Amino acid sequence: MPELPEVEVVRQSLAKNFIGKKIKKVLVRNRKLRFKLNTSFEKELKNKSINKIHRFSKYLIMELNDKKFCIIHLGMSGTIHVVKKNNKKFFTNTSFYNSPNLPTKHNHIEFEFENSKLVYNDPRRFGFFQMIKDQKQLKDRFKFYGPEPFDKKFDLKYVINYFKNKNKDIKNYLLDQKFVSGIGNIYASEILYLSKINPLTSVNDLNRTQCKKIIINSKKILLNAIIKGGSTIRDFKNTFGSSGKFQKEFKVYGREKLKCKRLNCNGTIDKIVQANRSTFLCKICQK
Repeated sequence: MPELPEVEVVRQSLAKNFIGKKIKKVLVRNRKLRFKLNTSFEKELKNKSINKIHRFSKYLIMELNDKKFCIIHLGMSGTIHVVKKNNKKFFTNTSFYNSPNLPTKHNHIEFEFENSKLVYNDPRRFGFFQMIKDQKQLKDRFKFYGPEPFDKKFDLKYVINYFKNKNKDIKNYLLDQKFVSGIGNIYASEILYLSKINPLTSVNDLNRTQCKKIIINSKKILLNAIIKGGSTIRDFKNTFGSSGKFQKEFKVYGREKLKCKRLNCNGTIDKIVQANRSTFLCKICQK
């Protein structure tokens, strides 16, 4: 599943292609995504213009000119493709875990514009589209989510108060969207490595300095990943034909049994399982 940096790269690609453009037609081939699409979905979007494209956590949010919103979540295998007329060699994929070109199967939704179209492809159908009627409903939709790492609310006071009297391990808290929004499995391992914190450490045992490192390094890792175009785990290409490059900078993720990259550390990277998810760490320098 794409994490915050990958979804931000998708947002940037879509913004460059569709802001200010009118949706001329909506074609739905399959309504049975994670949540079944309402029969009014096409009508609510047809002839609407896209004013802005936002992102919160791992969600894309299209703001329409009638002040409604369309939320898009890619799920496990969802990809968004931009198809331009008379440009068959153009890479279409703005998303991850798939071919950089438009697939021939599982193209469930299409938004048609004057000279291009947006195609949503999802073999496993765990992604979804959801219409939101106004700003209040949008706020309510995400009211149980924690702040993003870039949010000013994600500060030392917030983290210390949240961890008070809790004993779950820090890796699982970084994946808990109620605590902080947008961090997934890849970046949680990288953040904890940079912070020199063992993923199995109970949050109740973290000191102020360690909490501060988590805050600083969450921002640092995610921002660097966005700048590098996200992490390409398979064949990701954005709409400009560029692969994400952050995977070249992984210090621990996917590096099981390889030498630790930290200067003067003689450790090797281990792989453990936490809550059915793979975690990578160096047991020598992450204590």
